[in-house]
Amino acid sequence: MTKQLNVGMIGAGFMAKAHSVAYVSMPMFFYPAPAKINKKIIVDSNELLAKEGKEKFDFELWSTDWRDVVNDSDIDIVDICVPNNLHYEIAMEAIKAKKHVFCEKPMAISSAEAIEMYEATKQYNVKTMVAYNYRKTPAVLLAKKFIEAGDIGEILDFRGTYLQDWSADPNAPLSWRFDKKISGTGVLGDIGTHVVDIIRYLVGEFDEVNAHMETYIKERPIQEFSADKLGMHIMDSSVEKRPVTVDDYCNFSIKCKNGAFGTIEATRNAWGRKNYITFEIHGTKGSIYFDYENRDKIQVCFANDPADRRGFRTIITGPDHPYGSNLWPIPALGIGYTETKIIECYEFINGIVNDKPTSPNFFDGCQIELICEAIIKSSQTSQWEKVQVLSQ
Repeated sequence: MTKQLNVGMIGAGFMAKAHSVAYVSMPMFFYPAPAKINKKIIVDSNELLAKEGKEKFDFELWSTDWRDVVNDSDIDIVDICVPNNLHYEIAMEAIKAKKHVFCEKPMAISSAEAIEMYEATKQYNVKTMVAYNYRKTPAVLLAKKFIEAGDIGEILDFRGTYLQDWSADPNAPLSWRFDKKISGTGVLGDIGTHVVDIIRYLVGEFDEVNAHMETYIKERPIQEFSADKLGMHIMDSSVEKRPVTVDDYCNFSIKCKNGAFGTIEATRNAWGRKNYITFEIHGTKGSIYFDYENRDKIQVCFANDPADRRGFRTIITGPDHPYGSNLWPIPALGIGYTETKIIECYEFINGIVNDKPTSPNFFDGCQIELICEAIIKSSQTSQWEKVQVLSQ
């Protein structure tokens, strides 16, 4: 008999939509599913959003108090889709109640919080997932396969970017993402950590970082609504403004434990760049290039190809590639953001039901927080700073 898992969703915004779609779609792509998912209750501090979320995302119940989820003995999974400063308290209470936790990134606003959260998961023996979903893109998983097989040899260097333009307009309103007390960091934690996760996943643990961070737009107009519109609603320039207290640009160099060297750049102020996530990795026997805006494809070059054929070739991912047979029957039908969330959801649910490792989990999320703190420190000292690496 298929196991049923009851989900309590905390937050009823953009990410709640993405996670809800994944819960519904996962059994269609991964049939038979590891478990039947029952969307039991959704919570938002805004009563209107909570009620709307119940109907829109098809939950049984709604509430304005997240404790109604954590204290419900029927809930198996607590799914945290709220601003960053709320992650720690909710996750800790959920873990102590022996709930499995699916948490949006970044998992906390400090490494101290993250370490405590990670240690609690070991004490209470629960499964966790941090939503760095871009690593679940089949092309990224294929890159991992090539690297692990030694197809590009020893990794020498790399570069990664995450560029967006939704906050490039100075009149994009001041949301919680621009408030250090709520978000912890700005572009670094919001999008930069996605690339940190991908590079760490593909290349290895970071050893040292040397960073530069800037806040170019130092104040923004106050928005009259609580929902995070991600810059889609532009305010009139006459509206009262308040200070931006986080970074909107970061660029840092990395030395990895294995000797590889690289750079990562992230900004939300790059006009024309919508969701420009890229990486290029060079090894002793080849190279790999990926661009998320063309996420069905990966470019590879293998040094052992005949000289007259040596160069980047494009592989369009499909049924022959990681998770391809679960998705669509032929290549190039299109992999979207939803598919990455579905794969992420499957791995989390499968980990719970079959007691398999999940990744990225709270250890990975914790390690990323330690990397971020080294980046912030380096931006202040203008020096290379060591990254603390935890033992699992």
